[in-house]
Amino acid sequence: KMTLSLALVALISAFGSSFQYGYNVSVINSPAPYMQDFYNQTYFNRSGVPMDSGFQTFLWSLTVSMYPLGGLFGSLMVWPLVNNCGRKGTLLINNLFSITAAILMGTSELAKTFEVIILSRVIMGIYAGLASNVVPMFLGEISPKNLRGAIGVVPQLFITLGILVAQIFGWPVLLGLTGIPSVIQLLILPFFPESPRYLLIQKGDEEQARHALQKLRGWDDVDDEIEEMRQEDRSEKEEGQFSVLSLCTFRGLRWQLISIIVMMMGQQLSGVNAVFYYADRIFQSAGVDSNNVQYVTVSIGAINVVMTLLAVFIVESLGRRILLLAGFGLCCVSCAVLTLALNLQTTVSWMSYLSIVCVIVYIIGHAIGASPIPFVMITEMFLQSSRPAAFMVGGSVHWLCNFTVGLVFLYMEAGLGPYSFLIFCAICLATIVYIFFIVPETKNKTFMEINRIMAKRNKVEIQEDKEELKDFHSIPGRQREKTESSSIDL
Repeated sequence: KMTLSLALVALISAFGSSFQYGYNVSVINSPAPYMQDFYNQTYFNRSGVPMDSGFQTFLWSLTVSMYPLGGLFGSLMVWPLVNNCGRKGTLLINNLFSITAAILMGTSELAKTFEVIILSRVIMGIYAGLASNVVPMFLGEISPKNLRGAIGVVPQLFITLGILVAQIFGWPVLLGLTGIPSVIQLLILPFFPESPRYLLIQKGDEEQARHALQKLRGWDDVDDEIEEMRQEDRSEKEEGQFSVLSLCTFRGLRWQLISIIVMMMGQQLSGVNAVFYYADRIFQSAGVDSNNVQYVTVSIGAINVVMTLLAVFIVESLGRRILLLAGFGLCCVSCAVLTLALNLQTTVSWMSYLSIVCVIVYIIGHAIGASPIPFVMITEMFLQSSRPAAFMVGGSVHWLCNFTVGLVFLYMEAGLGPYSFLIFCAICLATIVYIFFIVPETKNKTFMEINRIMAKRNKVEIQEDKEELKDFHSIPGRQREKTESSSIDL
C-alpha cells in the first residue's frame, strides 16, 4: 500500500529535482524574443554596434544547447556520486548546483551580462543530468514492486508540471525562481530515509535498511523484502560494483543495456524537445495568431501534465510494454500526419488546425509512454550493483541525443522544412519494432524475477541451488555463461 512516508519522499524528491528539470527545458521558449533583445542591447552597450544576426543565432543556439550538454556532464557524475554518497545524499548535494545557477541567472540582467546566462545553463544542466537519473533510481529502489511503476512515473509528472509553470511566467523572474524547489528539498529531504537497497547491499547495514523499510512501508514485518534484497546481494557479491566499462562488456547484461540505449535514443530522437523548444514557431507557421501562440503552448503543457498523471494511474494495470508501444505509436502517426499537414496548409485552409491536433496527439503519446517509462525500465532491468552504471549510460545517451536535437533541428528545419518530422517518424517506428520483439513486461515482478527473464535472452544461467554452488566455492544466484550449444532459446 501507499504510505504517507513513501508518498512524501516521492513528492519531495520529484518537486525538488524533476520539477526543475522540466522547468528549465521550457523556460527559455516563451521569453526568447525578450532575452534576445537583452543579448542585443548588452552587446550594443559594450561595443557601440548592433549584434550580427548570424552571431545572435549562434549565441541563442548555444543558450538552448548548453542545458543538455550540462545534462550529459551531470549524467557522467551519477555512478561515482550515488555509490559514494548514496541516493538521498546525491540529491542533497545536487541542490547546490541549482541554487548557484538560480543566483547567477536571477542577477544576469542587473549585471548586464549574457555570458552568465549561458554559464548558468550549463550548471543547471549538470543539476538536471543528475536529477533525471538519481530521482527515478531512488524512487524505484524504495517502492514496493506493486507501486514501482506508478511511483516511477511521478518524476516525469513533475517534469511536465515544471514545463507548464515555465510557460506561464515571464523572465528574468523565470530564471531566478528555479532555486526555490531546491531550497525546500534541502530543508525537508534529510528527515526521510535513504534507499534501503543501498543501505543493505552497498553499505552492508541491515539494521539501518530494516529501519528505513519499516518507515517507508508503515509496518514492522519487512522480512520478505529484506530476504529478497539479501538474495540479490548474494547473487552479485562476486562481481562487486559494475563500472560502465564492465557493464558494457558483461554478457549477462547485454540485452538490458541495448534495450536501455534504444529506448533512451527513441525517447529523445523522436523529436519531443524539437516540439517543445520550437512549439511557438510550429504554431505560428500553422497560422495561429502571434498574440494567441502562448495560450496554445500553455494548453499543450497542461495536456502534457494531465496525460502523465493518467500514466501514473494506468501503468500498474496496463503494464510497461503497452504504454511504450502505444506512446511511440501515437508519436509515429502524428509525425507522419504533421508532415502532410504542414505541407498542405497553404493550399487547404483547415490543415493548420490538423497540425495543432498532431502536436497534441504527439504530446499525449510521449506523456503516457515514451517519456516516463524508459527511466522506470532502467530501475527494473538492472540489479543493485549494475544500476548506477546503467543510469549513467542511459542518462548520457538521453542528454547526448537531447543536445543533438536542440542543436540540429534549426538546420534540419531550414534544409528539409516539414519533412524533418519524417525522420522523427522513422525513429519512432524503429523503436516500436525493437520494443515489440525484445523488451519484456516487468509489471509486478521483483528485480530478481526480471533478471531471470533477461538471463534467458542473454543465454546465461542463473544458478540458485545453494548446495550445488558450495561445490563450486561460489555464491548463490551468480550468473555464469553457458556454452554456445546452450539449450535456452532467444
